[in-house]
Amino acid sequence: MKHFFFILAITLSSAISHAIGNSYISINTDNTSLILHVNTENNLMFMHYGLPIGEAGQYSGYNSYRRVDYGTDPMAYPTRGGRYYNEPAFAAKYEDTDLNTELKYVSHNIVHIQQDVTRTEILLQDPKTQLEIKLIYTAYAKEDVITTHSEITNKGKQEASMDHYASSAMNIKAGKYLLTHFHGAWAGEMQIARELLTHGTKVIDNKMGVRTTHTENPSFLLSLDTETFDENHGEVIAGALAWSGNYKLSFQIDEFERLNILCGINPYAGAYTLKKGQTFITPDMIWTFSAEGAGQASRNLHRWARNYGIYSKGKMSPTLLNSWEGAYFDFTTPVLTAMIDDAAEMGLEMFVLDDGWFGTDFPRNSSKQGLGDWQPNTNKIPEGIEYLANYAHGKGLKFGIWIEPEMVNPKSNLAKKHPEWVVKSAGREATTTRNQWLLDLCNPQVQDFVFSVFDETMKLASNKIDYIKWDCNRHVESFGSAFLKDQGEFYVNYTQGLYNVLKRLREKYPHVIVQSCSSGGGRVDYGALKYFDEVWTSDNTEGLSRIFIQYGTNMIYPACTTGSHVSTVPNHQTNNVTPLKFRFDIAAAGRLGMEMQPKNMTKDEYGFSQRAIASYKKFRDLIEEGDLYRLVSPYDGNHYAIMYVSKDKRRAVVMAYCIKYQGRSKTPLIRLFGLDKNRQYKISELNTDTPSFWGNGKTFSGEWLINQGMNPQLVKIYDSGIWYLEAE
Repeated sequence: MKHFFFILAITLSSAISHAIGNSYISINTDNTSLILHVNTENNLMFMHYGLPIGEAGQYSGYNSYRRVDYGTDPMAYPTRGGRYYNEPAFAAKYEDTDLNTELKYVSHNIVHIQQDVTRTEILLQDPKTQLEIKLIYTAYAKEDVITTHSEITNKGKQEASMDHYASSAMNIKAGKYLLTHFHGAWAGEMQIARELLTHGTKVIDNKMGVRTTHTENPSFLLSLDTETFDENHGEVIAGALAWSGNYKLSFQIDEFERLNILCGINPYAGAYTLKKGQTFITPDMIWTFSAEGAGQASRNLHRWARNYGIYSKGKMSPTLLNSWEGAYFDFTTPVLTAMIDDAAEMGLEMFVLDDGWFGTDFPRNSSKQGLGDWQPNTNKIPEGIEYLANYAHGKGLKFGIWIEPEMVNPKSNLAKKHPEWVVKSAGREATTTRNQWLLDLCNPQVQDFVFSVFDETMKLASNKIDYIKWDCNRHVESFGSAFLKDQGEFYVNYTQGLYNVLKRLREKYPHVIVQSCSSGGGRVDYGALKYFDEVWTSDNTEGLSRIFIQYGTNMIYPACTTGSHVSTVPNHQTNNVTPLKFRFDIAAAGRLGMEMQPKNMTKDEYGFSQRAIASYKKFRDLIEEGDLYRLVSPYDGNHYAIMYVSKDKRRAVVMAYCIKYQGRSKTPLIRLFGLDKNRQYKISELNTDTPSFWGNGKTFSGEWLINQGMNPQLVKIYDSGIWYLEAE
């Protein structure tokens, strides 16, 4: 008993020391530090994020010289109320109509989750309303990543209607702020935009509910003290929000030239009522800092994603043939088995049956009907789905299938049976997009149904299905839920409902590969990747377009997650005609697949495909696990070049492309930053009998390749090359 009380006394004294004796909180990775400060008024202040600064106590006596009439110094989690008047991270209206929230530091706790991962929990409370907010910072030491979110608990007696509830607030001081962010549309996702931030507020947001990453993406890079984007030099902060619904990222420069960054769920139409005793948990915001340019910031995120952020932990999916562009809705069992035969003959590892395999009363022969009725169409496949799975397995291939479980066509038995399951504003007409409605995942019954679509599809083949392509082909319009009493909670509850379903699926089917597709790249975010193995980067499979789409996507998300297919020409999205080698060389920069009818290929095209698939397998592990170096930007001229390097720097693969016609006299100079300057590398060009680089087959020092570089003869549009480097 004495021993018990002795241990208890030590524990309590430790907690008290955290509460009142430590005014600085340091959250550290191997190469970065985030410093917070509890001031004499018990406010939690933001001090620093960037390179390590040593002992945080050196801030003692720090004076920012901010005038009191310009509000407070930077707060770690600013709220609406008190002396703060800029954009808040948190704002609520209480039952007594008070709009102020003033948080005070209570205590903090540090927990070592596992080796190199530390979690810091900081408890704040509003003394008047008893609302508590716990800020959670998780530091991943080796990856130089810090994630943060907030846990908001109503400990008071009155309801709190939250209209801002951000995941994270970050406050930065620099002379200039160059923002790199992403925009686009269907078939043109993840295009790059760069701008110097000025006074006022820059906002990146989405209000579409689902398919939220077609237009913008909840991620960015911020280059400090420069007007120029640089891959290898300078200080860069990168951030990404792990949320698949509406989001908002805001960047506001204040009167003292400090940049306040707020990231989280979009408050648009999202006032969320927190009843007494309830807790609301915001999604994670993922941060990294690099002192070695944007390239290192991307590599930090990629390493973190492969270790912690992706369901598969970065394991590559098999190479595959997808039936969509090769057959669309028009197929029978012989058509599919012939495609499986060709996939096996070409050296691919999986066949995926896309849309069109289901529907009885409303057969899925077009996009106009059948969604919601997930019974196999026996007119097309009388032998059944299990027959196809067994046939693929008999050829040494895995088997995958397409579903779109969140959707329903008006022409379906499901729509007739459960009209109350459709997302629509009460008393208004439900609008269609792509001839379909959205099912209401706020409703637990709908969640059960969506789960059952996946579950019953797996049972169709006695759980012999290896891969599911999960699609989502429309966004939210005229939103409303017959299940919810408070429509302001719709957007949040829909995304939470989706996550509930995905969590259940992963518990039952941990080993099934699942792709996130949403009209292409409409659901590319780290919230989805917590449950999915990969994303379908874009419905646009044309090689030239894919250079820009994949360049932007892989700034934030690792290449091992990005599906990249070779399709037929003229391309079905752009009508462009590109050489087969160019298409393979760009598809090889991600998870390689094919999206075409092999029977329509010439003998030479078929043979080249076999060769390219075989060579891809030689360096596939570098795409999966290697570090990405962006060597030449497609936005800066006539060429594009990247390199993946193994962790031990013994192997690498270089990929380069000519993307504009510019005469025969201009060749690119590609300096291979990322190699070991002290090693000797032998260079072998793949997929060609006429090498474009004079050094093919030769051995060069890493120092030569870094400082002198390669100058391959890529002078005409669609010239491309892949070079495999191995240390001797």
